[in-house]
Amino acid sequence: MAKTVADQLVEMLVNAGIKRIYAITGDSLNEVNDAVRRNGKLQWIHVRHEEAGAFAAGAEAQLSGLACCAGSSGPGHVHLVNGLYDAHRAEAPVIAIASTCATTEFGSEYFQETNTIKLFDDCSHYNQLATTPAQLPRMLQAGIQFALNRKGVSVIGLPGDMTKMDAEEILTSTQFYNPVAEIKPSVKDLNRLADLINQHDRITLFCGIGAENAHDEVVELSKLLHAPVGYSFRGKMSIQYDNPNEVGMTGLLGLPSAFHAMNESELLILLGTDFPYTQFIPGNCKIAQVDLKPERIGRRTKVDLGLHGSIGNTLKALMPLLQQKADDSFLKAQLEFYDEVKKRMQTYVDDPGEKDVIHPEFVARSIDEIAADDAIFTVDTGMSCVWGARYINATGKRKMLGSFNHGSMANAMPQAIGAALACPGRQIIALCGDGGLSMLLGDLATITQYKLPVKVIVFNNRALGMVKLEMEVAGMPDWQTDMYDPDFAKVAEAMGMKGITVREPSEVKQALKQAFSEPGSVLVNIFTDPNALAMPPKIEFDQVKGMVLSMSKLVLNGRMDEVLDTFKANYKHLKEVL
Repeated sequence: MAKTVADQLVEMLVNAGIKRIYAITGDSLNEVNDAVRRNGKLQWIHVRHEEAGAFAAGAEAQLSGLACCAGSSGPGHVHLVNGLYDAHRAEAPVIAIASTCATTEFGSEYFQETNTIKLFDDCSHYNQLATTPAQLPRMLQAGIQFALNRKGVSVIGLPGDMTKMDAEEILTSTQFYNPVAEIKPSVKDLNRLADLINQHDRITLFCGIGAENAHDEVVELSKLLHAPVGYSFRGKMSIQYDNPNEVGMTGLLGLPSAFHAMNESELLILLGTDFPYTQFIPGNCKIAQVDLKPERIGRRTKVDLGLHGSIGNTLKALMPLLQQKADDSFLKAQLEFYDEVKKRMQTYVDDPGEKDVIHPEFVARSIDEIAADDAIFTVDTGMSCVWGARYINATGKRKMLGSFNHGSMANAMPQAIGAALACPGRQIIALCGDGGLSMLLGDLATITQYKLPVKVIVFNNRALGMVKLEMEVAGMPDWQTDMYDPDFAKVAEAMGMKGITVREPSEVKQALKQAFSEPGSVLVNIFTDPNALAMPPKIEFDQVKGMVLSMSKLVLNGRMDEVLDTFKANYKHLKEVL
């Protein structure tokens, strides 16, 4: 029996190290599905929604290097788009197979026909449509090279009729290459940065995901310069642990301490970060930026010196050019400020709330205390992200995934699917909002079908919490943000998972211990305070004014009970505002 294009596709994916395809089979994908079955070396993960499959593939790629998802003609591959945007912006190497209608029907407005080139062009590095058997292996090889080395998504359009055709051998390579180069700045640029550092005493380091593999070098540099170390959300898990000079995150989800250190410094050094929020970056100090992608230098803030290099290699080459700083007064002041911030954060933990209004800070800190040292966390965009950012601590072994760049809802649960398949034996904990979980609720069945021991923790505040806050600080009463939720624990049980409901603060820790000790999947539905606020590290006057205006509108509309509930829930924040 001759090898088909579908067989060739599967063989090449196996040779590239891909372990599974996340997809829903259907007409134009059926030949690929059958080739996977006959090959026996790939797993077909039958998700309930292609978007969940793309999120899962993105998570797997971030943890293990390369992953694959697929969608059938038209609606099938259209559903991939949101998850592929997320993977692409996270620089996760993902191969997406977008099967299409038959080649003979192209341009006829055929049933389920789409233009895959136009559809995927903005969320991929490589995006091509194979129309002959000789094209497929060349395009797939090129797509994998782009995904691995440019870090992002490659899309291969594949007509359904072509998958049944005989494969053709090609003269160019069908192997895959992922070379690693040592990239560091020129001696001239290193000397310029060393001179800049030697001219200043109040220096702060701010690290992003680009410093992921440079923890030890960052800590060594911070000690050499007596420099506090802040970090982005994506940089947290790799920079926070075993770091005596860390002062937390800044940004919308961050803490006042990192914001304070950055704004009090004379020199800010940005290391491997493309931090997007310009309002949190100071404009009154010198700024140096080091990045592996030089096109990113200066696009978020005015930079006085930009260097091209990987963070680890750059810092190794830089430190011999520096002398130990003598004055540590700036560092001590920032660490003292950070200690005060952590004490305030602890007050939210010490007050666990009341029945059905459990404080989410208490829940998140309880998860942090009970979870394994090497747990993998996934966090939904919104308030769940805030609690994960502030209360889940790094250990050097933990990982945290989220839709940090794309900011999509509904990412945590499907990302947990990819994490569980990529890292069997690791504890996988999804921190979900009730709004996010509701969007892709059907894929709880994927968790049970493949016996994945995922722990789904629902921060059930009965609202789109972050949107509610956004509206309030903009001076609007929240409108259409309330959620009518099912009984998530019963839904989980109907899906074949263990379900636990928590309404009392005293039940939280025991429920989490029970869930984490279960060998299989568990959903814990925790009724958290819908009025809990996530105060940003920099509180603008307009935000305070907006909140007051919003509360006034609620009073005028006869909703005084909500005003009282909001202030009662957030009385600790009043000290920070006033």
